[in-house]
Amino acid sequence: MVSNNKTKIIDASTAFRTNQEWTYGLPELDKNQRNKIQNTSRISVPGCHATGFILAIQPLVAEGIIPRDYPTSCYSLTGYSGGGKRLISEYQNSNREQLFAPRQYALNLNHKHLPEMQLYSGLNSAPLFTPIVGNYYQGDAVTIPLFPRMFIKNVSARDIQELLASYYKDERFIRVIPYDSEAYLEDGFFNPMQCNNTNYLDIFVFGHKDEILLVSRFDNLGKGASGAAIQNMNIMLGFDEGIGLE
Repeated sequence: MVSNNKTKIIDASTAFRTNQEWTYGLPELDKNQRNKIQNTSRISVPGCHATGFILAIQPLVAEGIIPRDYPTSCYSLTGYSGGGKRLISEYQNSNREQLFAPRQYALNLNHKHLPEMQLYSGLNSAPLFTPIVGNYYQGDAVTIPLFPRMFIKNVSARDIQELLASYYKDERFIRVIPYDSEAYLEDGFFNPMQCNNTNYLDIFVFGHKDEILLVSRFDNLGKGASGAAIQNMNIMLGFDEGIGLE
C-alpha cells in the first residue's frame, strides 16, 4: 500500500478492487459513492463484466427484491479487445475457422471479476459466470436471467424496469431502456456494439411474469475501462465528470 496520500492514483488492474483501503471506482454504485471517490486518493477501476453485472443487479438487492442468497448466473458476450494485445493479434492476424464463432472461456468458473461482482452487488455468493468472446473488436453485453418466483417481493418485469429507471434517473451515463424495447432491437436482434466509443451503459429489461432477463450493454473499452477511469479522474479532481467523455 502506497503511503503518500497527496498523489492520487487510479489503478485499472484487479489488484485492489476488493481492498477496502481503496475506493471502488463505480460512481453510480450508490448515492454515497461519488463523495467517496472525490475524497480519496486511491481508486480501483471496476472490471468490465463486473460493471455490467453490478449496475443491473445491485439496486434489486438493495431494494429487497432479490434475496442476498439468490443463486445468480450471468453470461457476457464481449469483443476480443478485452483480451489484450495477445488476443487482439490472434483475431486480427489469423484465419483459423474457430475464431469466427463465439468462444466461451474461464470455464474453471474462477474468473478474476467474480470477487468484486459478489462484494459490490450485495450478494452472499458470486454468480455462476460465463464470459464469451466474439469475433468483433469492442462492445459488451452482460445478460442476467432471473426467476420472479424466487424474489422476496411480488414484482413483474415492468416493475423491475421502472425501479431501475427511477434508481438511475439522475445518472448521465446510465440509460434504462423502456420496457417495450423492441424499437431498440435490429429486426429482433440485440446489438452489443451500440454503445461503442461512448461512456454510456444501457440496461434492458425483457420478460414476463415467470422469467426476466436483464441485459447491460456498454463499451468494454469505455465505461468498462478507460471511460470509467476518466470519469473517476474528473470526480477526484473536482471537474465536471463528463469532460472528455461527451
